Amino acid sequence: MGDEPSLTRWTFQDFKMFYDAKFGGKREQEKEGAGRDQARACNGNSSNGSTHGTEHVMNTSGMAIYEQFRNQEKRSSGQLNGDSSNRTSERPQRPLLPLLESAETRALAESLCRDIIRGSPDVKWESIKGLENAKRLLKEAVVMPIKYPKYFTGLLSPWKGILLFGPPGTGKTMLAKAVATECKTTFFNISASSVVSKWRGDSEKLVKVLFELARHNAPSTIFLDEIDAIISQRGEGRSEHEASRRLKTELLIQMDGLTRTDELVFVLAATNLPWELDAAMLRRLEKRILVPLPEPEARRTMFEELLPSVAGEEMPYDLLVERTEGYSGSDIRLVCKEAAMQPLRRLMIQLEGKQEIVPEDELPKVGPVTPEDLEIALKNTRPSAHLHTHRYEKFNADYGSQILQ
Repeated sequence: MGDEPSLTRWTFQDFKMFYDAKFGGKREQEKEGAGRDQARACNGNSSNGSTHGTEHVMNTSGMAIYEQFRNQEKRSSGQLNGDSSNRTSERPQRPLLPLLESAETRALAESLCRDIIRGSPDVKWESIKGLENAKRLLKEAVVMPIKYPKYFTGLLSPWKGILLFGPPGTGKTMLAKAVATECKTTFFNISASSVVSKWRGDSEKLVKVLFELARHNAPSTIFLDEIDAIISQRGEGRSEHEASRRLKTELLIQMDGLTRTDELVFVLAATNLPWELDAAMLRRLEKRILVPLPEPEARRTMFEELLPSVAGEEMPYDLLVERTEGYSGSDIRLVCKEAAMQPLRRLMIQLEGKQEIVPEDELPKVGPVTPEDLEIALKNTRPSAHLHTHRYEKFNADYGSQILQ
């Protein structure tokens, strides 16, 4: 008994016999069905009247796209009565993926397709408070060339690279989402994890395939968030890996190719550290827009929207605007959230002091926010983006794009 093999250990012959016994009959039926279909396709007088002896289905490179619509065509082929002009209208006008060189490149393209925002981000220009100068420059650089391409030709060809820089929390990502909502373009939301691979050579291929996808689905926008993590300054004194240098070089080459074509492909980049970017990338990002800290009017609008006044209790908006100098939009939201938590904390103390559990429909309402709550919120929330304001202003004076009033 000890010399006999275990029941779970199968030899190749045992597995082949089991496979043939279980699936052999199905394979013979499929072969017979395929033979009948081939013989029927070779005949000129097909039963459905829509297949001709000289008609080919599709080449192997487009087979994946064709298979998505094969069932739909089979259902409608009985109603066409040999008219192939209507059938072509049911096929996709332009597949999502272009014709690529190899299966490896196609796999890279499919991984990048996950970063395409399918639906609209639903961020309107009106939902962004303040930043009028930045919004006008973005409309001029991206929105208008798509709406009125007749005017943007020759010397007035649209800018292909736009850089949004400024302190953190000022609304750079919201501006990019507003561009995607307004233009209705194919929007690629790319970060460092999208184009950096552990396999040698894949990072450069990902960048190349990304721009091929953008050209294929034009008009399109490539949004590179935190671009300083992808293409920082190059130099001999810096400890830079070879793979990182190859990635930066490929990105610069692809960016340079955009400026020499008429295709509507825009690269929209955002960073908090514009002085860390390479000089060659700054040259390709032709439009450089400062997204500054909110001005007093914008801060007042934010407070009025987040903390509306209730009947008999007027919020001290003027005092809030004065006390929040140097706060970003994200900081102002945190101040309002901290102020709204104060009445809830008082209510939680009362509820926790009771021994019995209060039913949900009998829970008391949260009281309004008082000026004392705002004072506590201002003390507990400090600004996070005011330390390098002078550096952003200096960079904007040296490299930025402005509109003269």
